[in-house]
Amino acid sequence: MSKSVKKLVEETKDQGYTELDLCDKSLSTIADIPGLTQLRHLVRLTLSHNRITSLPESIGSLENLEFLNVFNNHIEELPMSLGSLKKLRHFNTAVNRLSSLPRGLGTASGLEILDLTYNNLNEKSLPGNFSVMKQLRGLYLGDNDFETLPPEIGELRNLQVLVLRDNDLIELPKELGKLSRLKELHLQNNRLTTLPPELGELDMGNPRHVFKPEGNSWIQQLEDQIVLGPSHVFVYIKTDGYKSLYERHVTSGNAPPPKREKEKTLKRSRRK
Repeated sequence: MSKSVKKLVEETKDQGYTELDLCDKSLSTIADIPGLTQLRHLVRLTLSHNRITSLPESIGSLENLEFLNVFNNHIEELPMSLGSLKKLRHFNTAVNRLSSLPRGLGTASGLEILDLTYNNLNEKSLPGNFSVMKQLRGLYLGDNDFETLPPEIGELRNLQVLVLRDNDLIELPKELGKLSRLKELHLQNNRLTTLPPELGELDMGNPRHVFKPEGNSWIQQLEDQIVLGPSHVFVYIKTDGYKSLYERHVTSGNAPPPKREKEKTLKRSRRK
């Protein structure tokens, strides 16, 4: 640990600062930083652009923390104690090496923004109580390895932004149609061929909202509507004709489009 880091922590403690920025300090661990997890008055902690491999359980003692940023590290797992951070509203753990999430994360009941972009997560990585985060407004799952999503995602009724781009998704759960407050849906570069008719209940045809479907293998009838624009898509998928087409397609047993192996290899190599 450098003298500058130690000095920053001591100043934060002595002056009662509510923010601590340890971005790009060549840190590999924070467990050995004296007094860091005793700064219970901290509201914002930034640890981005380091080489941190894990967060200590003691981070759960930062009871007033609202913003935690560990973007671009080497973190492979998160501590259960994150669930103790009841005031945590914004957690950015993008560009790390996570392959699973702790059950404790689901009990972080105040969380509004969760950024998990560019990790190694898939449908088996989400804790069973993931849907407990009822206050979640933004969920960023782009650049991971999801092929499906659990139906419980439809219980995140306050969700406004859902980013699923650059995964391996072959289908979407019909429960996404329950996300009535959704304003942005990013589906780019997956393996999708259809949209569940239930998504027609969403207001994604609104010109003020964002729908990004590019880079998928849509069936031709749906692709024709995508070319015309989101409003056409979300009207079309509510029609009886599309519902019948959708049912025939999902029961036909057609093999999903192949994975983009080259892109996945490049993705992992950039993490080294």
